[in-house]
Amino acid sequence: MKIRILIALSFLLFNTVVLCQKTTVTILDSDKKAVPNAHILVKETKQFLISDLDGKASIDFQNKEVLTIEISFIGFIKKIKKIVPNHPINIILKEGFVTLNSFVITGQYAENSPEKAVQKITIIDKNKIEKMAAVNLRDVLTNEMNVRLTQDNILGSGMTLQGMRGENVKILIDGVPVVGRLNGNVDLSQINLHDIERIEIIEGPMSVNYGTNALAGVINLITKTNNSEKLTIVANSYTENIGQYNLDANLSFSNNNHSLSFSGGRNYFDGWVNGDALFGENQRIADSTRYKSWKPKEQFFGKANYNYQLTNGNIKYTIGYFDEQINNRGLPRNPYGENAFDDYYYTTRIDNSLIINKKIDKDKSIKATIAYNNYKRIKNTFFKDLTTLEEIQTDNSGDQDTTKFNQWVIRSSFSTSRESVKVNYEIGLDFNIEEAFGVRIENKTQQMADYAGYASIEYKPFKNTIIRPGVRYAYNTNYQAPVTPSINLKQTLGKFNVRASYARGFRAPSLKELYFNFVDINHNIVGNTALKAEQSNNFNLSTNYTKVIKNYVLKTELSSFYNQMENLITLAQSYGPQYTYVNIGDFQTHGIQLNNNISFNHLKFVVGGSYIGRYNLLSETNNIDKFSYTPELKSSINYEFYKQQLFVAFFYKFSGQLLGFGLGSNDEIIQTYIESYHTADLTVGKQFWKKRVKITLGSKNLFDVKAVNSVAQGSVHSSGSGSSPVAMGRTYFLKMTFNFQYDKTN
Repeated sequence: MKIRILIALSFLLFNTVVLCQKTTVTILDSDKKAVPNAHILVKETKQFLISDLDGKASIDFQNKEVLTIEISFIGFIKKIKKIVPNHPINIILKEGFVTLNSFVITGQYAENSPEKAVQKITIIDKNKIEKMAAVNLRDVLTNEMNVRLTQDNILGSGMTLQGMRGENVKILIDGVPVVGRLNGNVDLSQINLHDIERIEIIEGPMSVNYGTNALAGVINLITKTNNSEKLTIVANSYTENIGQYNLDANLSFSNNNHSLSFSGGRNYFDGWVNGDALFGENQRIADSTRYKSWKPKEQFFGKANYNYQLTNGNIKYTIGYFDEQINNRGLPRNPYGENAFDDYYYTTRIDNSLIINKKIDKDKSIKATIAYNNYKRIKNTFFKDLTTLEEIQTDNSGDQDTTKFNQWVIRSSFSTSRESVKVNYEIGLDFNIEEAFGVRIENKTQQMADYAGYASIEYKPFKNTIIRPGVRYAYNTNYQAPVTPSINLKQTLGKFNVRASYARGFRAPSLKELYFNFVDINHNIVGNTALKAEQSNNFNLSTNYTKVIKNYVLKTELSSFYNQMENLITLAQSYGPQYTYVNIGDFQTHGIQLNNNISFNHLKFVVGGSYIGRYNLLSETNNIDKFSYTPELKSSINYEFYKQQLFVAFFYKFSGQLLGFGLGSNDEIIQTYIESYHTADLTVGKQFWKKRVKITLGSKNLFDVKAVNSVAQGSVHSSGSGSSPVAMGRTYFLKMTFNFQYDKTN
């Protein structure tokens, strides 16, 4: 009996010891004060804890001898520490800059923090993309300052940046330019975000690094790379009540130095016209609703990515495919409504890129990119019998068109990034060859090449001072390209960062502006081989201030810019009904912007505003204002309930009235404008099943904006008055994400 009792007591003692394998950690700041609500992640057991008001948290070892914990809190530098059972420990966090991303790469010598970068860089991270439920680049840019979006329901979504048009904004994916501009813009709705990790935006000229089309700035989309020893499967479904149905998936795996990923999906939109039912379909007469102001659209996309991890570097190959069809169904024709004309627009993109990054030692890097991009757009017009549904392609040659663009990019650079020395530098080569094919292109094929070398030096005369001069020299096969200089300055004064820059910009006319000829019953547009290249002088000045007060982080940024452009290219009436591209003289924009970010525990609040002036060219010969000004406001509120794995996010933007002056039909001066409008989105998301499932739902365009009144100068396409499309009214969406990970190391 005594033996049994002794065994029972021993068993009880053993279990008590095992169950008591815990350690209390106390999170403190540099002043040895408690840090409440710090986030503690246990790597081995996947536990997630939050420190209490005394900065303490008790960690259960679950029969493990050593655990690795990751401690993070806004306003402090993340820390990783190993702990053992029954040994309480104090962990001191150091104050640090507040960033949503640990590094940026666009325009940098090496991976760098945004605070240390000599340029002012705006980052849109994966967290914001998910909270906005953004499907494409257009969606996510709706909440960005100094960005004005435009919508053509055939040509797609365009933009302006700092008041300068889309042909002056270079859009990159992993540093490779996106090809296929229509009317000067890359269609933002064709750039899907299903595999994008973050977006880096540099406002102001980047012509030294990226050459033509970078006068107003650069937008670089960085794709995801799986470097962990995991098999990851992610599937997303997105439904919006306007008839949007999306489905995409991603499969990725990493083994030793190799990682491979495949992704693909389908986006389907059945079209929208004002008056459509909020949910379901309206009961109307047959064929009366076949015409849509927002055209039905179907997209298929896929991408394969292979990454080989080198010692201090990597080799990455990517091949992507995109296919889109837009249906522009015509209204039934009078008098009996038994037939109609339908247009179909087909777009295909094939992108290939090989990117090599390698550190020769700790502070010397080489980068190389070889990319080939193919873009094709086909337009067909059919005469459709609505009684038999038979389609016959029309005989008018102007109704049918195929346009192709091919682009080769070869880019390489060598840079140093030594922290201990005063001088670092970068030298590089950048070759771009673009070809255009089509019946509307003069001689059916044209080519332009740009061969450039560039260099910059980053000089630190003092500890907190950076001076970076740079220069680019290019040989353009069509134009005498000028030497393009730039200089960037950064000065840190305590908690202030001051940045200033000047750059000379250059944009050669596009192949379309030079050689495009489109003449039919509705159009009379001819290219102009006598065009001069656009050149610009660009100035930017900004300062930001960051302050951490206990659990509060305050960040304020004030910035301004001035852009002066020579030989601005635009489409204008030459004589009679004919339009052509011409240089119309100088153009200027300037503006000021203020942004404020406040973070407290799990709450993040952003509010900002800008005021942009655009030059009125007609002021040189008429008594009108030299500049027209447009205000913008934006705000966002995000709150995360970490224990409940729930977030609530609200995004708001006010786009002020866009004023200008133009010529009327009788060459009289008219006031042009696009009315102001408000947009706002609200989303709520929650994770389930150990974060494997996430459900996000919400409403976009809460103010129910559809189109705004506008009066514009008459053009080749319109008389100049009416309305400008903005959105499809208030919508409601549901997004579901399934995320499965298998870690073979566990």
